[in-house]
Amino acid sequence: QLQLVESGGGLVQAGGSLTLSCAASGRTFSEYNMAWFRQAPGKEREFVAAISWNGGDAYYLDSVKGRFTVSRDNAKNTVSLHMNSPKPEDTDVYYCAAGSRLFLHSQPGAYSYWGQGTQVTCSS
Repeated sequence: QLQLVESGGGLVQAGGSLTLSCAASGRTFSEYNMAWFRQAPGKEREFVAAISWNGGDAYYLDSVKGRFTVSRDNAKNTVSLHMNSPKPEDTDVYYCAAGSRLFLHSQPGAYSYWGQGTQVTCSS
């Protein structure tokens, strides 16, 4: 089992910045592609960003391109999401997820391990 624990959520003003972190333990972190999703109450979980096992590839939800950056440190078993200039519509619970290193996916079903989530609230 791979355990994932997110941190760094909180209240941020629109136009500010916030960095979410996800610490992994239990299995070899570099065996997994990693992703960030978000979910609002009553809505489906939405893909935000994904990064390949070696950090060589990354892709993003169109609405966060140029504002959010996903990165990973395989030596520290962590993946981060730096949120620059967040908007009120970015308010959600953010989850990190781990999936097979064979493909970089945007679908939640492609990810086997999930964290418990961290709340991000962006005020205008």
